[in-house]
Amino acid sequence: MIDAYTFGKITVDGKTYTNDIRIINNKVKPNWWRKEGHRLYIEDIQDILEKKPNTIIVGCGHDGVMKVDQRVRNYCRDNNIQLIELHTGDAVKRFNETTEPGLVGIFHLTC
Repeated sequence: MIDAYTFGKITVDGKTYTNDIRIINNKVKPNWWRKEGHRLYIEDIQDILEKKPNTIIVGCGHDGVMKVDQRVRNYCRDNNIQLIELHTGDAVKRFNETTEPGLVGIFHLTC
């Protein structure tokens, strides 16, 4: 459960992070870095895709600056993975409302 999100800061289970995070199997993987800061490529989430999650919720930043590469969208579509792209505040709400197994959340905290 994500407790709170504000620009540049996210709190999960009482612990605050100031760098981008991923939540996989209800575990926070902090300090998430991508090949290119404001783009999400297959290579950035290859380890997640190999686990065949049911749903990936992407927090694209406070103002939605991070863009998801079309190859990520195509891969998810072709492999029956629901991909949800939202501004991070909305992504946090959606993540907290979703109870299904196989849920992954990846969150860009700024821009």
